[in-house]
Amino acid sequence: MPRMAELLLIPGLAADAVMWQSQLHALADPWKPHVAEAHQNEARIEDMAAALLKAHTGPLVLCGASMGGMIAMEMARQAPQRIEALALLGTNARPETPEMHDLREAAIRLFEQGQVREVIEPNVALAFHPAQAANPALVQAYLDFVLAAGTERLIRQNRAVMARPDARLHLPRLRCPVLVMWGDADQLTPPECSHEIAALVPEATRVEVPRCGHMLTMEQPEAVNAALRSWLGRLA
Repeated sequence: MPRMAELLLIPGLAADAVMWQSQLHALADPWKPHVAEAHQNEARIEDMAAALLKAHTGPLVLCGASMGGMIAMEMARQAPQRIEALALLGTNARPETPEMHDLREAAIRLFEQGQVREVIEPNVALAFHPAQAANPALVQAYLDFVLAAGTERLIRQNRAVMARPDARLHLPRLRCPVLVMWGDADQLTPPECSHEIAALVPEATRVEVPRCGHMLTMEQPEAVNAALRSWLGRLA
């Protein structure tokens, strides 16, 4: 694969470069990755994907986590000829379920009433494996960037995820290398979602990260970095 391909790290809902700090360092040589930002003000997954494709010209290697994985899959649908490889971490190809739709709507109503912290703080434990949920510094780093995203972005991105397209329809047509990685104790995006993606994609590389919840890049950075370096090394 040409070394000119840009490695783009796409954060999850309400996240930013903080969730990729370890990977930015570990993958700097030779990839010099960039953290995606151009999608942050868009209201639909399809528009987020289009904004990133416009902002980052040329061939791309995409690494998306959670909502970032949804965006990465949509970018591969919109411009398959530009995507050299795809890494999908703790994400979901399925459309929103009615149950999750109702839960997000309830959260959005509370966000609109100014109760962002009251919604986010009690649910932090769901994002992490119990061992990592007991790490105050890790939990605070997560809380800081979610709360810093603000009410408007939280609502906009939750609505985007609620209306996300069914990526399962186009995944079998992918012809680029695909890495599917998940935490074995992910409560927000259960491992079965990653298993489904890997089954749909031709010859996917599968990596399960032990003792890990939804925030793979922050919870088990050494394991995630090792898997990404190994996979990226095989692309050349």
